[in-house]
Amino acid sequence: MQKQVIKFAGEPVGIVIPDEDRLKFIAVKFHVIDLDEQRFDSADDVRLAISKLVASRNSAPVAHV
Repeated sequence: MQKQVIKFAGEPVGIVIPDEDRLKFIAVKFHVIDLDEQRFDSADDVRLAISKLVASRNSAPVAHV
């Protein structure tokens, strides 16, 4: 395993680095910061988690003040 850039929608959003036989995600964009320092089995698992996170935010009700 080696470090790898993770892109979402064509934009680099973080990197993964080997850590304890898994991959640790290091976020570099605010919209994926909730996943920062989480460990995953593969880069594809990171991308799936990012997709789910973004989808959940896009479907959340917007509070109007």
